[in-house]
Amino acid sequence: MEGFRPVNHTPPTSFTGKIKFYGRMFLDLQIFTIYRDVKREIPHYTGDVLDIGCGQSPYRFLLSSKNTQYFGIDIVDADKFDYSNSDITAFNGEDIPFEEEKFNGVICTEVLEHVQHYQKLIDEMYRVMKPGAKGIVTIPWSARYHYIPYDYFRYTPSSLKTMFSRFSVAKIRPRGSDISNIANKLIVLWFRNLFPNQSWKWILLPVWIMFSPLLAATVLTAHLSIWVGAGSTDDPLGYTIILKK
Repeated sequence: MEGFRPVNHTPPTSFTGKIKFYGRMFLDLQIFTIYRDVKREIPHYTGDVLDIGCGQSPYRFLLSSKNTQYFGIDIVDADKFDYSNSDITAFNGEDIPFEEEKFNGVICTEVLEHVQHYQKLIDEMYRVMKPGAKGIVTIPWSARYHYIPYDYFRYTPSSLKTMFSRFSVAKIRPRGSDISNIANKLIVLWFRNLFPNQSWKWILLPVWIMFSPLLAATVLTAHLSIWVGAGSTDDPLGYTIILKK
């Protein structure tokens, strides 16, 4: 069993949704760095935009409703990832159900690690993009084994260059550094023990509450390191790939 499953990522479309979405940015460094990169890129997208493995479409709101038409796709068994979105097209996880050269933009966040035949999906991504179309892909590097057993890979920049070699542009950017990476592990450790899955561990709850000030200092240090670019990017939280066909 999965001891500490990720919380599903939902869009800020309501008051409580906004609290959850933006409040999560403070503690979930993976999501925070992904959001930073996505926010830089997709507001500039125009035309037809494809969101692959979209879940609850958390970043759709960043697209211009006047200048884009959104298409979200996810696997038939998305409920295994705690997602339920009726406003999408279901697919088999490999074959994108649209014609060649349809899309002006593509979004694919934290999906490829869950795809066994990842190159097939990347080739499909290339197929449905128009010449000159833009894309953004994010993947984790330092992430626990999650959505078990549907978690298969972690990719190095060397492998990513080969995987996306068909694209005219494939810029690979690290997200965060070893400082934010270590902080992220400590945050997960704290929350996992604050809500233990074994009854006897509840006796240790006061100990973890006592460490709350240390957790706060850790979170602040991590955000500062991201802001100023401190630490080694050889061991980041993950990678963002900026694409152009």
